[in-house]
Amino acid sequence: MMKSVKSYITLCVIMLSLLFLGGCGSKTTNITPSTPPVERTIVDMANKTVKIPAEVNKIVVTCYGGATNEIVVLDAADKIIGQPAQENFPQLMEMDPQFKNIPDVGSFDNINVEEIIKLKPDLVVASVTSPTGNKKLEEAGIPVVSVLTGRATTDGLIKEFKMMGDVLHKEKEAAALSDFWESRLKLLKDDVAKISPEKLKKVYYMLGTPLKTDGSAWGQEFITIAGGVNVAQKVDNANLISVEQLLKWNPDVMIMSSNIGPTKNSFIKADDLRNNPQMSNLNAVLKNQMYPCPIGAFWWDRPSPESILGFMWLAKTLQPDTFANINLTQETKEFFQTFYRCTLTDQQIDSFMNAEAAQKS
Repeated sequence: MMKSVKSYITLCVIMLSLLFLGGCGSKTTNITPSTPPVERTIVDMANKTVKIPAEVNKIVVTCYGGATNEIVVLDAADKIIGQPAQENFPQLMEMDPQFKNIPDVGSFDNINVEEIIKLKPDLVVASVTSPTGNKKLEEAGIPVVSVLTGRATTDGLIKEFKMMGDVLHKEKEAAALSDFWESRLKLLKDDVAKISPEKLKKVYYMLGTPLKTDGSAWGQEFITIAGGVNVAQKVDNANLISVEQLLKWNPDVMIMSSNIGPTKNSFIKADDLRNNPQMSNLNAVLKNQMYPCPIGAFWWDRPSPESILGFMWLAKTLQPDTFANINLTQETKEFFQTFYRCTLTDQQIDSFMNAEAAQKS
């Protein structure tokens, strides 16, 4: 009898011990998971620390300068809910037809803050050149991420790709884009370094009208990396010069941008320069060395993800023998397939190179 009682007591002790240990175990395993962060910080291209949501799903763009294209090539086009009209870029509209129905809430300093508030964006992507408009958005409590637009350099643009990759959680795509740029820039710079100085052509970069040019950091790099000498070095972006100054420079080549003018994609006609008595004797006019800059999903001569193709186009234009190894058609197809996820035809690429004729048709 005593033996059975002892056995019973021992069994009870064991069971109580198991229950106690089990209770301890449940306390250590039922840990409440930590709450995911609702916001994070990034440093934008104005060197400003900006608090943004942890997940960015709705973006308003209030500038050109390739900002929309950056978001598109990083595979986040569906996040754009408002932006300036993109009808000047039919290739972009063909690839992303949803942009036709996106509200235009203004650009740069000329924005409609009330309409932007109604869209309830997670953030606005804006230019460093629009402090007034950006301040209005910040005062309305909307995070503003600034990008360089026309004030970019090649190094700045590559840094911007990485910044936008962080914003969009598209780090892998941004790294691939940066790698593409860096490899092509190295190729260009290495080959240009082998060209003797006397073979470097004097280049005038014409913006929209004959006497408006860009000798800023971007204009300087665009020409020198491609193997030319920028006659307007240190002239501010989109700045007017005198005809006397242009005659004094007497460039060998004129490249003609259409992104500034009476209307967007306002092309300067070579015949207008030939028929202008003040310019008809310029070397570039006499030798018919006048070249309209291509337009793909954006202007190839202005800062954007796509402008690396513009560098290669200009290199082949200025130094065809040195850069005969560059297959621009193949490079363009690779870029669009990789980053825009779009397969181009040769006819489409021809239209980029002959943008004025393509636009008329």
